Amino acid sequence: MKNFVIIGGDAAGMSAASRAKRAMPEMTVTVFEKTLDVSYSA
Repeated sequence: MKNFVIIGGDAAGMSAASRAKRAMPEMTVTVFEKTLDVSYSA
């Protein structure tokens, strides 16, 4: 199983997370964001 770590929950980070998950659904995707704001529009 592959793991993918993203640092930054802004639009670019969440877009990368959703693209990675679509490309490899079995992959574990973890997003780290230091603030309380996360983009849900990706």
